[in-house]
Amino acid sequence: ALQHRGQEGAGIVSLHKGKHLSYKNQGLVGEIFTKDRLQALKGEAAIGHTRYSTTGINELKNIQPFSRELSLGPVSVAHNGNIVNYSVLKKKFLEEKRVFVEVDNDTECLFPLMAHFGDTNQDIGGVLLKGLPQLEGAFSFVILTKDSLIAVRDSRGFRPLVLGKKGEAYIVASETCAFDLIGASYIREIFAGEILIINKQGMRSLYLPKVEKKAQCIFEYVYFSRPDSLVFDQNVYERRKKMGEYLAKEHPVSADMVIPVPDSGIPAAIGYAQQTGLPYEMGIIRNHYIGRTFIHPSPLVRNFKVKIKLNPQSALVKGKRVVAVDDSIVRGTTSKALVEVLKSAGAKEVHLRVSSPPIKGPCYYGVDTPQKKQLISGNCRDTEEIRKTIGANSLAYLSYENLIKAGGEGEFCLACFDEKYPTPLYERT
Repeated sequence: ALQHRGQEGAGIVSLHKGKHLSYKNQGLVGEIFTKDRLQALKGEAAIGHTRYSTTGINELKNIQPFSRELSLGPVSVAHNGNIVNYSVLKKKFLEEKRVFVEVDNDTECLFPLMAHFGDTNQDIGGVLLKGLPQLEGAFSFVILTKDSLIAVRDSRGFRPLVLGKKGEAYIVASETCAFDLIGASYIREIFAGEILIINKQGMRSLYLPKVEKKAQCIFEYVYFSRPDSLVFDQNVYERRKKMGEYLAKEHPVSADMVIPVPDSGIPAAIGYAQQTGLPYEMGIIRNHYIGRTFIHPSPLVRNFKVKIKLNPQSALVKGKRVVAVDDSIVRGTTSKALVEVLKSAGAKEVHLRVSSPPIKGPCYYGVDTPQKKQLISGNCRDTEEIRKTIGANSLAYLSYENLIKAGGEGEFCLACFDEKYPTPLYERT
């Protein structure tokens, strides 16, 4: 259910009689975990992860969960987010001769911290309370020990993490769509700054120091999360649909139809069509066996995938003025290819409407936009220049103010849109 959050590799670690059993590999979940491999992962608890690289190259050694034998016993961890002071901490730890696991990934910071504080404190909650405040940035962790499953969310609550239950078993996941798949019920969010410890004694919560303001990633609503999930306690589909409604109010256009850029543009296109009264049509059919082009790490593969992912319905769009609604423009690759294929299919006009503002700055908290030069809005002077670059007849974005309104209740991180980063960035530029 969470394959959309990472397509490069996946892993599972299970807890069996106090020991950790593990299997991980590159590829998709369904390819990696055959029946035999799953049956070998015995035990009473487990954690899993789908990899989407933002720190560390795409190699087998960087696939999570990571495991380590500490004085606390076996510890395995899966992480969603980015530790922005990773390099600073790593340098410090190496100078102090603290040992790292053999990976190139910011998640490894957790092991030296736990090893250091675990030497004098065998209570896992106390260890995490002392160690985690040294981490700066976005982190949602699930941690497996010799007897406990632990869920941790940073104090700003950048990345989603939710708690569910099926029978007597508790479940933690990035999104609620994972609960739907296995027939589990949603209980609540893991709170920002919460350390939730689950074991045979029950559940207990500890809390990291509070911050002045939370910074929930609004790009989870714009693109990342599945529309059938509750994220930050709100329905993603409804948030995206609301973005489309506001976009239609701001930027109507004379046209014959509204078509979505599938799949993440569909809810916003529905909202746009309903607000304007224009017919909603599936003018582009997506090849669902290609995957999500934005989150693929290789530019060459990403560009090729765009061309074979989107196929226009020529009989539908020929001679028509089309409003194409997309969720965002990141690098501009998909948008340029989209306009080209629609016009090649005979569309008379292509008006591109984007249900988020221009992305102006890199994300350092878990989205793979590490350099400003990769962002079309970071390089082009204005919307007109971007329009010319992608070849649309017109181009308009949702305003910053209406994005916040559409996001509903919450305190959001909007750094990719306004470059106001909620944490220090250290050596990152």
